[in-house]
Amino acid sequence: MSLLLHLILYLLLLTVVIGDILRPRFYSETCPDAESIVRREMKKAMIKEARSVASVMRFQFHDCFVNGCDASLLLDDTPNMIGEKLSLSNIDSLRSYEVVDDIKEALEKACPATVSCADIIIMASRDAVALTGGPDWEVKLGRKDSLTASQQDSDDVMPSPRANATYLIDLFKRFDLSVKDMVALSGSHSIGQGRCFSIMFRLYNQSGSGKPDPALEPDYKNKLNKLCPLGGDENVTGDLDATPLVFDNQYFKDLVSGRGFLNSDQTLYTTQETREYVKLFSEDQDEFFKAFEEGMVKMGDLQSGRDGEIRFNCRVANRRPIDVLLES
Repeated sequence: MSLLLHLILYLLLLTVVIGDILRPRFYSETCPDAESIVRREMKKAMIKEARSVASVMRFQFHDCFVNGCDASLLLDDTPNMIGEKLSLSNIDSLRSYEVVDDIKEALEKACPATVSCADIIIMASRDAVALTGGPDWEVKLGRKDSLTASQQDSDDVMPSPRANATYLIDLFKRFDLSVKDMVALSGSHSIGQGRCFSIMFRLYNQSGSGKPDPALEPDYKNKLNKLCPLGGDENVTGDLDATPLVFDNQYFKDLVSGRGFLNSDQTLYTTQETREYVKLFSEDQDEFFKAFEEGMVKMGDLQSGRDGEIRFNCRVANRRPIDVLLES
């Protein structure tokens, strides 16, 4: 085996082991206005449609848990690739991709081929929280964009609305995220809405019983029955908590009172291992904000170590994986 091939293999292995080196203010010299541009565009999106920023914030979770934070989520399908947008947890659920498109366009005008789509997701998610009244924190940047995406990889990882707290604990543990991290990050549902599709089983056939979830507070259940009747439009949306436009700890207060929208949310209170954190965050918003910030930073550190690039368009890879092999 040639010395050059040995060197290539070594560098590839090194990349897999350490991934990209992330750091705050990564673009301070190459694109000093990057973070202010992202926030400006997020403000525009929020003015146009308040719900959009909550939708964008969810991108971080749906992207980072599937082969790391590499913007694979944003890739459109090609004749040779079925991407993540059609996965069970994303199809007819994730939305507001156009907000990322607008951010990328603005960044390309200011600093062509410099800021990755993966970093846009991280910055925009932080800004979604800050702009709706939540904590603001310094993000680590320097990610590359993936060359490919996989619907199957997403289906294999992402939880369904029927997931319970025990399942979520095990899932987050796979990514070195603690029980506290998981409960705090579930607080992302402090803003935004969910579809009736996600709760029909809770309302009418919990665990195959033919009955509603007994954890639902009666008045809240009646409200959801009117919003999501049997045989109705399951794409109708309902608020995830009582203050869907404000990032606060109302989400946890709602769980304590049996008014959680999703099954995966309400079981955080009915499960002993997570209940203490729900109660803590319902009583102390500062503790929730601190834990949420820590969880988002830890989740943002997830990397696959695979080869990447800086996309010109967040929906389309510049190169195919085979091109990388040929270049080598």
